[in-house]
Amino acid sequence: QVQLVESGGGSVQAGGSLRLSCAASGFTASRLCMGWFRQAPGKEREAVALIHSTDETTYADSVKGRFTISKGSNKYTSYLQMNSLKPEDTGIYFCAAQGRMYCPFAATTYNYWGQGTQVTVSS
Repeated sequence: QVQLVESGGGSVQAGGSLRLSCAASGFTASRLCMGWFRQAPGKEREAVALIHSTDETTYADSVKGRFTISKGSNKYTSYLQMNSLKPEDTGIYFCAAQGRMYCPFAATTYNYWGQGTQVTVSS
């Protein structure tokens, strides 16, 4: 059974930092894409950062230079280090995973999701 468990998140002031973690289990795919998405109230879920088991990474333009996605010692754990946070980064952050040869940005292409963790950045 596939499961994604997130941890981290919380409330910080603008300019602060947070780190999110995601542990995936139950996957058998040799090529795995793990990513972080976020959803603000009234908005669609959007991709923030993606990492493939080949170590290729992709970032949304809005977070480039501020967020860093990385893998743990195995391809089934991912981290999102968020620095220089802005109020517009506020939202629920979801971990997602999918066995694929590449990492698409569209949330609809991911079948497996974590429960979400709240990130609130105050000005």
